[in-house]
Amino acid sequence: MTTPDTPLRSRSAWLRLLAILMALGLVAAACGDSDDDDAGSDTTEASASASEPAETEATEAPADTEATDDTEAPDAGGASWEGVEGDVIVSGSSTVEPVSTRVAELLADVNGDIRVTVDGPGTGDGFELFCNGETDISGASRAIADDEVANCEGNSINFVELQVAFDGIAILTNPENPVECVTFEDMYGLMSAEAEAAGVENWSDAANVEGIELSQELPALSLDITAPGTESGTYDSFIEIVLEDIADERGQEDIIRTDFPGQAEDNVIIQGIAGSPSSFGWVGFAFAEANADVVKKNEVDGGDGCIFPTFDTIADGSYPVSRSLYIYVNVDKAAENPALAGYVDFYFSDGAYEDAVINAFGEGAGYIPLPDDLFSASVGAWEGR
Repeated sequence: MTTPDTPLRSRSAWLRLLAILMALGLVAAACGDSDDDDAGSDTTEASASASEPAETEATEAPADTEATDDTEAPDAGGASWEGVEGDVIVSGSSTVEPVSTRVAELLADVNGDIRVTVDGPGTGDGFELFCNGETDISGASRAIADDEVANCEGNSINFVELQVAFDGIAILTNPENPVECVTFEDMYGLMSAEAEAAGVENWSDAANVEGIELSQELPALSLDITAPGTESGTYDSFIEIVLEDIADERGQEDIIRTDFPGQAEDNVIIQGIAGSPSSFGWVGFAFAEANADVVKKNEVDGGDGCIFPTFDTIADGSYPVSRSLYIYVNVDKAAENPALAGYVDFYFSDGAYEDAVINAFGEGAGYIPLPDDLFSASVGAWEGR
């Protein structure tokens, strides 16, 4: 899912991308299991490391990171971010938060007078702040919705949408759970409004949803759901990718069941999955990778067999639960604030962009960069604002 007219499965573009990444030696580093939407809502200053979230056993994200010794920050000579100062406020998706934070850290190395504050309360909450004029940039793990556009228009907020990366949604269980692969219908039988109405309380109860063809006999274990809340773009993406088509075919409303407490922070979701042998939930792929020692990523069958989420399978489009990541920039504020314009220019500059995307969670642990054509489209959209 890139833009409405650009399919994720553009083979030639992805082959070019993977060739570049292989040459850099980054694909192998990002595909291991050793290492969302969402990385917590702590505020981060460009001149300091990311603040620690509430106490948790999960690996925090974004972690305290600085540019690695072998990574040179882009040359600031003559650039738009040189010699300017000011404040930039970034909010929104906690999946995008680590990328924006990494860009801010790299920018601080060449101009510490641009002070960037980044937090991640969720895509929906971020758009509310952004469309009310309270932030400069909104990170998003889904495209802006029609009602959010209307809110921005009503408040005279003019913006440009910039795609920044690709991510997958990892479907998680506890390592003790025997389930290894799930289909969209399996997940519909567990997580849809119909599942709630049918009294699905155990994994095996998914069979109670009439007309759903399960791929397997699910275990007779309690269904302990720890998953994103409604403020999260990862919540919305799960509906759009996994539930929507099945619900439409069945004449049902495409909503997630409401009888579990949605979580705004991915580290809380990780902790919940790790704490119950019969748990179920989902987070952004990069965050799942960072916590691979305490949770189990499941294969997903979207109709072409069971596919495990990896850097490669998300990049080539074969993993069926994948999505685009964006930033939205207030163009009027960018015209008035050289620090904001400089930060966004730096975001897409040589050296900063790939480092921030690929190393969002640390060396070789991050997201999938855009292929050349989509990267150029984002740069063009920004320059043509």
